[in-house]
Amino acid sequence: MKLNKIIFSGLMVLFLAGNTVLAVPQPQKIAVVDLQKVVAKSSQVQSLKKLQEKRNSELAAFIKKAQSDINKQTDTNKKKSLAENYEKQIQAKREANIKEYTTKLKAADDNITGIISKKSKEMGYTMVVPKSSVICGGDDITATIMQSIK
Repeated sequence: MKLNKIIFSGLMVLFLAGNTVLAVPQPQKIAVVDLQKVVAKSSQVQSLKKLQEKRNSELAAFIKKAQSDINKQTDTNKKKSLAENYEKQIQAKREANIKEYTTKLKAADDNITGIISKKSKEMGYTMVVPKSSVICGGDDITATIMQSIK
């Protein structure tokens, strides 16, 4: 009876050890992406840059007009009041521009991240890291991602 317990215990240890060996994790398939190239190719990002340049030009023109209007004013009190009014308008325009830019930039980032995630999963990758963070290794899937970016 004692021998049966020892044999049973030994078999259980071998069985449990065998299951541990079977539970070896699968190797990771890692890809790298050159995010700078992908972002530069994105039509969303390109149009956002153009829009930001346009908004900056409009704001610069508004500031120039405001300065001209203020300089034309001869009455000190009216000049001060006009300057304060223009300052509030300029600040509101800046804040609106920043809010619009931030919202559109986040949408572009989400779109790019989504495309990278979808494509990399389709290709069987378990992890994708920025190419700039890797010294060596990983499969470069930048060209494939760039074909999917609009």
